[in-house]
Amino acid sequence: MTKKNTATSNQQQLMDKIVSLCKRRGFIFQSSEIYGGINACWDYGPLGVELKNNIKQAWWRAMVYERDDIEGLDAAILMHPKVWEASGHVENFTDPLVDCKSCKLRFRADQIPEENLKLKKCPECGGELTEPRKFNLMFKTFMGPVEDEAHVVYLRPETAQGIYVNFENVYVSMRRKIPFGIAQIGKAFRNEITPGNFIFRTREFEQMEMQYFVRPGTDMEWFEKWREERFKWYLRIGIKPEKLRFHQHGPDELAHYASAAYDIQFEFPFGWQELEGIHNRTDYDLSRHQQYSGKDLSYFDDEIGQKYIPYIIETSAGCDRTLLAVLVNAYDEEDTGKEIRTVLRLHPFLAPIKAAVLPLVNRENMPQIAWEIYKSLKPHFKVFYDDSGSIGRRYRRQDEIGTPFCFTVDSQTLQDGTVTVRDRDTMKQERIHKSEVLDFLKEKITF
Repeated sequence: MTKKNTATSNQQQLMDKIVSLCKRRGFIFQSSEIYGGINACWDYGPLGVELKNNIKQAWWRAMVYERDDIEGLDAAILMHPKVWEASGHVENFTDPLVDCKSCKLRFRADQIPEENLKLKKCPECGGELTEPRKFNLMFKTFMGPVEDEAHVVYLRPETAQGIYVNFENVYVSMRRKIPFGIAQIGKAFRNEITPGNFIFRTREFEQMEMQYFVRPGTDMEWFEKWREERFKWYLRIGIKPEKLRFHQHGPDELAHYASAAYDIQFEFPFGWQELEGIHNRTDYDLSRHQQYSGKDLSYFDDEIGQKYIPYIIETSAGCDRTLLAVLVNAYDEEDTGKEIRTVLRLHPFLAPIKAAVLPLVNRENMPQIAWEIYKSLKPHFKVFYDDSGSIGRRYRRQDEIGTPFCFTVDSQTLQDGTVTVRDRDTMKQERIHKSEVLDFLKEKITF
């Protein structure tokens, strides 16, 4: 086997291990699994929903709480259908689609090897391909009892448009002056032809988007500021710097609305792929909504005494992709000399469970003391009580799900009130008094 094939095989094994861990330990399940599943849809289990919420909380904190120039929003998923005409999604949000006349498989034309496309030859069976045709990625449904074109609505393919149509509502009600931003986390839906790579590309996903409204002429300055700011955030949540890079969009890659764009990419086992896009959207969005709605969306800037349509700098991150990147980044296998230890080296703030409380044995009042410590922590952190199996096995279970600390009640606790604190990453142990456990966690679990 060549070095390239070996590396590819190792990367596939890594993905297989992560997918297996996610199901086995309650992070992510196949949607509707008891019915055979539904393609490219996933359910987040007890640990997965905690990890996802922690990622969203870290993003929201960095965007909304730590800054004084960004407001939050939660716009409706269903919007007036003209929104999507104005945004260009009805006309432009399409993929080129081809079908094989023999094996009936469907492909995106831009993802088929050029030679196959020239010969109109199926990459799977060699059969004849149809001519490419446009396929709109928006899910379409109907509002009300009548299913006709007059009652068509769409499941939103992005959260950004809900921000644009609320631009005036937000800046008037919150007395905002430009520059300022609007942040939103929410579900979006795309009828992808070729989803895949676990939760990387799915038909239902969650976005973390912020649209920053600026004066024309200052847009590239803000674009560079936000590019730097967003890269720092991934480092802050513990992503290794060597796993991150920028990809600048060339003229042939730029979206119709953008004058400049960069992706922040992560090195997944299946290659470098986009985590987040930073775009200079110019005044395209507000101009289009002004045109289609008839509503004046210009802004009067009293600093310069002029009226203008603001330019927009967009930061658009995929929550599910970020979660997958966090898992890949954190997954580690360590040879302890006795066994291979699987450990998720998650940033403590992101970890689904912040600490486990463990009585060494189920006697001599140890369970009672451990339970009291557990109850004292529960109102403040997601913690876990475990008294089943050997202490070594219990440590391994917590390592595998990324729990940063374990507090063990043992015989010395009965003598002096101290407990053992075990660190997930180093496996080193120290002793602190049981009354100090809460303060210890508060100091360690920060963002």
